[in-house]
Amino acid sequence: MLTDPIADMLTRVRNAVMIKAEKVDVPASRIKLEIAKIMKEEGFIRAYKILKDKKQGILRITLKYNADDVAVISGIKRISKPGRRVYADKDSIPTVMGGVGISVLTTSRGVLGDKACRREKVGGEVLCHIW
Repeated sequence: MLTDPIADMLTRVRNAVMIKAEKVDVPASRIKLEIAKIMKEEGFIRAYKILKDKKQGILRITLKYNADDVAVISGIKRISKPGRRVYADKDSIPTVMGGVGISVLTTSRGVLGDKACRREKVGGEVLCHIW
């Protein structure tokens, strides 16, 4: 049993980037799908899709590398954890690496990236930073 499935997803992606894997599979959930969607929109991954199985499904993430075979994702960090929740209001949404990276937040309007949160003027729980 996992106590933090989002941290498990981020760790799987981080490990796959370290070994230069083409794809990584994680157990699917709605919030993981939304995080993958934001990563795709921001250009950190190439693609994602849901594979059906007898249980909850599998989220397959295709990682993205540049021409020199260097991963686009250079770092990924879980911020809000089950033991310590971290929240940011609309005026204190964190920037990552001077704007190079993104913060992923869960808000009253769903899971959003930091730019979308600033545009819509909403805050929420800071899930992770990706750079």
